Formats: sequence, structure tokens, C-alpha cells
Amino acid sequence: MDWVLFVTQILNGLQLGVLLFLLASGLTLIFGIMDFVNLAHGSLYMIGAYFCATLTEITGSFLFGILLAIPATMLVGIIIEIIIVRRLYVQNHLDHVLATFGLILCCDALVHFTWGPEGMAIPLPVILDGQIEISPDITFPTFRLLIIITGLIIAGTLYLVITRTKAGMLIRAGASNRTMIGALGVDIKTLFTLVFGAGAAMAGFAGMMITPITEASIGMGNDIIIVTFVVIIIGGIGSVKGAFLAAILVGFIDTMGRSFLDTFLKLIFTAESAETAAPALSAMLIYILMATVLTFRPQGLFPPKGR
Repeated sequence: MDWVLFVTQILNGLQLGVLLFLLASGLTLIFGIMDFVNLAHGSLYMIGAYFCATLTEITGSFLFGILLAIPATMLVGIIIEIIIVRRLYVQNHLDHVLATFGLILCCDALVHFTWGPEGMAIPLPVILDGQIEISPDITFPTFRLLIIITGLIIAGTLYLVITRTKAGMLIRAGASNRTMIGALGVDIKTLFTLVFGAGAAMAGFAGMMITPITEASIGMGNDIIIVTFVVIIIGGIGSVKGAFLAAILVGFIDTMGRSFLDTFLKLIFTAESAETAAPALSAMLIYILMATVLTFRPQGLFPPKGR
């Protein structure tokens, strides 16, 4: 095995993992605290990407584009929660799925109407559009390394907020027993709105960070939201720690599977059979992992205390 390729794919897996965590952390809190299934979380990922692309174009600065797009995406999330989501909390999960699926279609249509059918790219500043030498044999894109560092910083900060602050205490209590914290006098509506808005900002930020690598496009969140649900199921619904560890695990498995599974299969099968089976099997690996976890730990690997 080429060790340079191996290390590079480890870094790519870590980058995918932290992006999945940015999406999964907000979604697991929304699902865990509110018991609300939000399929439209990926639409906020898309909206954040378009906001950042537009604001970067207006200001001429990627940094300013991000700083302005984060509160804008959070505001969109708060508006959605107040106007639409708040009315659905008392409904069952099927109603949540149907309503948020409709919201996905509305968001896609609104983006199409506002920005047109073509995608939007975000040009990177010169300082980020290059390679960093990690070792004499290994170079890695500067911006991808920034994604990893930023994601890890956000993960650490979010962990401290959840475990060391009063707001975090309320969030953890809400994830364990939202009826009880309501009985203790906590303003549930405000808590739900703020958590939903924060989740929207995290999803939007993930979209902003991936757009310079790909582009902002209609429906870009519809595929990744499926993987995000896999992450929170593996990690444990309502657990930020579980979301982080599961996201990193899924990122590694997905990246390494796509890169090296065919090589492994060639040890067992013919080269032609291995090359045919590897793409399909690699796409299934994270779902096989989810099924295995659900078989032995239905509550996930790291469920919040009290579950």
C-alpha cells in the first residue's frame, strides 16, 4: 500500500468527518431535544453556501462572506422555526417528515428563483489556494487543512459550551427530559428557537466551507443529510460527543473504503470482480456499520445520559 496515499486519505477522511460533525451536531440537538425529524437541515447547508458565495462576491472577501453569512443563515433558521417548525412539535414523526420534505422542495425552488439554475463558486484567497508540505513526500491543500483545524476547534468549543455552561446544562437536560425542564420554569419556546437557529448556523457553516471545493448548487444538501442521519444514529441521538466520534468514524470508513477496498478485495477475488464489487460495497459500508451498531446498541454508541 502506498503510505503517502494512505496518509492523504486519512486527512481527507478527517476533513469529511469534521464537515459531517458540523451538520450532525445541530441535527442531533434538534432531534434529541425537540424530538423533531428535520429533513430540511440539508437545505440550510445549501442556503448557507449560497449566502456565503453571494456575500463573498459583494464584499470581495471570503472571510467577510463567512462572517456575514453565518448570522444570516441562523436568522433563516429562526424564521423557519417560528413560522413552520413550531407548529409541528406536537405532531408525530410522519408529519415532521412530510412537512420538512415539502420544505426541501420550497427551499430548492426559492434558491432556483433567487440565484438561478447555475451553481455558484467561491474563489479562495491566494493564501488559502495552495499546498502545505506535511512531510518531504506529502503535501495537502491549505484550505482542506483549514477545514480540519476549524472543525476541531468548533467541536472543542461546542463540547465546552455543552458541558461547562448553564446553556449547555439546559440543552443536556432537554435532551434527557424536555418535559421536566419545562416544569422547572425554563422557557421551552425560546430554548427550541435558539437551538434550531444554532443548528442552522452550523449546517450553513458546513456548506460555506465545502463550497470553495465544489460549488453552491441546488439540492446540494439532499444527499449529505442522509449520511448525517446515519452519523447521529451511530453516535446516539442527542449526544454531541457521539455525533463527533461517529462523524469522524464515518468519514474515515467512507474515504478509506472508496480508496482501498478494491485493493483488499483483489486479495480474495479476481481483479475484474474486485473492481466491479468495490464501488458498490464501499458505498454500503457506512450503512453496514449503522446496521451493526443498531443490532448491538440500538441507542447508539454514545447516547446522552438518562437514555
